[in-house]
Amino acid sequence: MPTQHDPTTAPPTSANPQRGVCAATFGVLRRDRRALAGVTGRVVGLGGLAGLVLTVAIFALAWPLFTRMRNQRVWYHYLEDPYLHDSTHLARGALCALPLFLLLLGIGSAAIQSACSRAVAGEAPREGSPARLRPVLAVYVLRGLVVWPLPVIVAVVANRFTGYHLNTPLPLEPDTWPYILVKYSPLAALFVAVLLRLALTLAPAAAADGLGARAALRRSWSLTWTRVGAARVLALAVPLVALTAGLLRLVTQVALPLRPLVRGLLEDATGNFFAAYYAGILAPVIVGILVTATVTVPLTCTAFAALYDRLSPPRRSPAIG
Repeated sequence: MPTQHDPTTAPPTSANPQRGVCAATFGVLRRDRRALAGVTGRVVGLGGLAGLVLTVAIFALAWPLFTRMRNQRVWYHYLEDPYLHDSTHLARGALCALPLFLLLLGIGSAAIQSACSRAVAGEAPREGSPARLRPVLAVYVLRGLVVWPLPVIVAVVANRFTGYHLNTPLPLEPDTWPYILVKYSPLAALFVAVLLRLALTLAPAAAADGLGARAALRRSWSLTWTRVGAARVLALAVPLVALTAGLLRLVTQVALPLRPLVRGLLEDATGNFFAAYYAGILAPVIVGILVTATVTVPLTCTAFAALYDRLSPPRRSPAIG
């Protein structure tokens, strides 16, 4: 019986000539463009609708804050004093709601990743069942817990020792080596987080291929930390990140005329300037996120699914007899 390969630890192989990842990616997108466009449209549409409902709910919960801001503005205007509102409580509310938006993003990305992986494997692309999406979503959660706590904790600690705090002396003397090292330690932690994120980039594709969440993370780690794997992941990730950031910036700028339109409509409807002001700020950002997700998420998922397929060792069926 031939030797079986462990799918979680086998090293990548590139002995056989294969089509390039870019050619395979665009070939899949061209071949299954209607099916993938349908999946992407449904996922982004439903996700955008759910995000809009969640945003409206957050604004409704924050309405007492907007009302207090409005009343204080009227009072300061009566006193003929300038009024600078404090958005600290709004920022805290947004941070509390952030996990819900990340959950929506994870569910949508898992659905599109499942469809794109099916297309790369030659199957009919469609949204996966909840059982099929669960390991992909679990990968996103575990990867986030592995990658992002370190830079966040280091940034908080560095701010505690080097940040400006009113009426509180700094624990470290400025312009000393300990102060400089602590102040710039978040950059080092961010660099480590980026390396970890790159090493676990292929985990969603591995989970969509049938592996469990932890096995998918191990598989991505083993495939990426090789000379061939690291170079290919980096060569694919950098252009995709640049494309996503550039498209988001472009679409947001194009959608900026929505800002005064939304602000004017909501202020006329509610009489609250501050609620309308923040809604106007969010409007072009929401449009930018939805358009960017529609264009880049299926491209990214298909590209990394194709790369995962190229880096993975060929599957062998056991010999009969």
